[in-house]
Amino acid sequence: MNIVLYDHPAARQQLLPFTFTRPLGDLRIGILTIAEKWQKHLGGSVSFLTQAYLQPKFGARFTTDNLIVHGALCPDEKLVERIRGLKTGEGLYHQQTVLAYRTAEDELPEVLGTGMTEYAGPFTLVDQPWKIFQHNAEQLRADFKLITNGRTSQPITDPHTRVYNPNEIFLEAGVEIRAAVLNAEAGPIYLGRNSQVQEGALIKGPFSLGEGSVVNMGGKMRGDSTIGPHCKVGGEISNSVLWGHSNKAHDGFLGNSVLGEWCNLGADTNTSNLKNNYEPVKLWSYGQNKFISTGLQFCGLMMGDHSKCGINTMFNTGTVVGVGANIFGDGYPRNFVPSFAWGGAAGFTTFTLARSFETAARVMERRKQTLTEADKAMLTTVFEQTAVERIWEKKA
Repeated sequence: MNIVLYDHPAARQQLLPFTFTRPLGDLRIGILTIAEKWQKHLGGSVSFLTQAYLQPKFGARFTTDNLIVHGALCPDEKLVERIRGLKTGEGLYHQQTVLAYRTAEDELPEVLGTGMTEYAGPFTLVDQPWKIFQHNAEQLRADFKLITNGRTSQPITDPHTRVYNPNEIFLEAGVEIRAAVLNAEAGPIYLGRNSQVQEGALIKGPFSLGEGSVVNMGGKMRGDSTIGPHCKVGGEISNSVLWGHSNKAHDGFLGNSVLGEWCNLGADTNTSNLKNNYEPVKLWSYGQNKFISTGLQFCGLMMGDHSKCGINTMFNTGTVVGVGANIFGDGYPRNFVPSFAWGGAAGFTTFTLARSFETAARVMERRKQTLTEADKAMLTTVFEQTAVERIWEKKA
């Protein structure tokens, strides 16, 4: 089956800054991205119906039998069963939003026709940034079952590592563990291929460590967290999601947060995830161009791709950082840091495209990757789209 994940316009806008640089289906929640979940459930190929400037990296492929699925929709067994039964011209919707549609064409129907059925069952739709960490624990459990079913874990051979509930711990080939504690009593622990858990690390499930990633010495992973591929983490992390090639390698607290790709938090960076007055946290909404209530008591940092912060950075509760920002200095930066901002609490200037390309290229070269012309074109579009947010440029 040819699977195409489409970007629902409202959901895409609400999930900025993460969707500045990827389609909805490339969001990681649990162990896998949404696209990887659908591929494992249904087989076949997965592509993306997304913004024109993202097409060079995330294009769509169509055949004579296409299943077009909402890109922010996470599969589950009941939903997949209903979708498998769809015939050409049939689909599922919820409150006028198409969830899935099987078609020989290359686009969604403009009007919900006779072949559409309202889906009444529960489902997980990741249509707000905070839902990434809010639903991460349930997606970790679902992905763990999906990935490990019928397979045998590699053994833990280190005699100094303490394990609780070993049946819920799975190691891929090449995992290295030294004198750590792995507690899977509250949820499963998945350690990806060639990942490392260093001496003194404490890991509580549910938890996932991606391929080639490292939990540094003494790291405290408090559960409900996903560390994507090729990341380095340390200090204290709770109910947070890091995507590929991002680092929080040193001491400091990260809670109820999401970091995009190629991010780096300097040593002793701390995020607040709870307001002193215990009120629900507000978060900047790109869709509504204002701060909106999450309805959550706990919400930390949302940071877009290629953003960095210096040592001892302090982030207020419910801070949103755009793409390609560089934050440093004393005090708390504002709760919304625009894309390509350079500075901190004392004020910002613009991190120019030329300088941001130089930094990104150096960072990626360290991981044997290249900043491509397609990457540059994508980031250039993001730079142009976000110019209105950099209000200091208008005063210059």
